[in-house]
Formats: sequence, C-alpha cells, structure tokens
Amino acid sequence: MRWLLVCLIGSIVVIEGLAGSGAALAAQPEPWQLGLQAAGSPLMERVTSFHNMMMVIITLICILVLALLLYTGFKFRADKHPTPSKRTHNTMLEVVWTAVPVLILVIIAIPSFRLLYYADVIPDTDMTIKAIGRQWYWSYEYPDHDNFTFDAFMIPEADLEPGMQRLLETDTRVVLPAATNIKVQVTASDVLHSWAMPSLGVKIDAVPGRLNEVWIRIEEPGVYYGQCSELCGVMHGFMPITIEAVPPEEFTAWVENAKTMFARVDDPGTQVANR
Repeated sequence: MRWLLVCLIGSIVVIEGLAGSGAALAAQPEPWQLGLQAAGSPLMERVTSFHNMMMVIITLICILVLALLLYTGFKFRADKHPTPSKRTHNTMLEVVWTAVPVLILVIIAIPSFRLLYYADVIPDTDMTIKAIGRQWYWSYEYPDHDNFTFDAFMIPEADLEPGMQRLLETDTRVVLPAATNIKVQVTASDVLHSWAMPSLGVKIDAVPGRLNEVWIRIEEPGVYYGQCSELCGVMHGFMPITIEAVPPEEFTAWVENAKTMFARVDDPGTQVANR
C-alpha cells in the first residue's frame, strides 16, 4: 500500500500545481496554458476553488478504482485461481458501492449549489451596462450614464500594435470601474451569441428577443479578454470582448468624455451610425 500512498500524494501535489498555475498569468489565454485563467472577480475565485476541489476528488476516485483493478487482476489471475469463483452477490459490498457514490455526490452538491446561488442571484449593483450581440461584433450601452452606446469591432491582425492580443483586441474597449458591482444585461439582434469572460467567471447567452442578466465585480484595474462562445456564424471566431477596468475616478472622467464621443441610444441617427 506504500506505493499507492506515494502515488496519491504525488497526484494531489501535481493537480494543485496545475490548477493554481493560472495565478501568475494575465487575464488572457496563454500558449500551452494549463488550468484556469487567473481569477479577476470574486465569482471566478469561487469557481477556481470549486474546480480545484473537484480535481482532487476525481483523482482520488481514479486512483482508488485503478488500485482495485490492479489488485483484482493480480490476486485473482487465472494461473492462481484456475477454478473461478461462482459467487454473484455480496450484500455488504453492494451497499458500500451504492452508498459511497451517493455520499460523494452529496459532498459535491453542497458547494456546487452555493456557487450556483452566488452566481445567479444578482446583489445590489452600482451601475448597469447592456451588451448586444450582432453579426459579428458587440454593441454596448451605458443606460446609467446618459445612455450612450458604441460598437466594438475586432482589430485585424495587420493593424495590431505591439502588446496587443491577436483575435482579442477591439477598437473600442468596454471601460468599467474596478471594485464595483455591475449588472450586465445581454441580448442579441439577430442570432444566438454568448458573452463570455473566462477570467471573470461569466458566460451567458445572448438571445434575440430576450434579456439575460449577470453580474460582475472586477477587483483590480487591468485589461480582461473574452470572446463570443456560441457558434453564431462564419465570423464567430472574430467578435472578441475587451474590458478595461479602471479606478472609479478614472471611469468618471472617461464617462464625461464618452458622452461627447458616442451617440445616445435615443438619438435617431444612432442605428444608422452603428452600421
């Protein structure tokens, strides 16, 4: 059993290292990345914690099943037992292998339901933005800040500047205040899209004729990247999401400038300008 204990401890250490490897990464995918992106929100921190717990449980189960298979294959091999046993039932064994999985599922269900509740119930928010999926770009509205709107198109690879991320940069970033509870309303104007920000723990469908809601809280200023995660057509892979989180005072200054740069939603020329 010593080798089994060594394998078990080694597996847990490796998994914890892989799962936590995202802590030093930026809020964007990296080449050969293992594990989740670095958490940029309280929700993603809880998702990462739940993921790490599940990896340990899954590894323990896999090691136990492998050990039982190896033990059974070695102890009851044909050359050692030329006459196989005809036993078909063992009441205690059947009770154990039924009760233990149920207990494991209960252990998993408790933190799972807590996480689902935390993600689904929107707390008191300080502001609201609206994301509208279109073929193939995103439009954004700021209803709490004079209701201005703008479109965000992917920057072509030929136009990228040093430091910009391929397929992830947009010509206009969604600027949001850090350390602020924000409600995001998501819909679409044509087909199904999906507004997904891995580092924030958010992925919600954009459905034509329906308004879905989710909340985010970005703890630290920085740039966070996401993409449409619903197969929405030929340009599906080219409608990224770029969020720039800034301190609240910088956000206030940006809003004042944005009011003069972008059209209002109720402006008659807005729909024409957005095309």
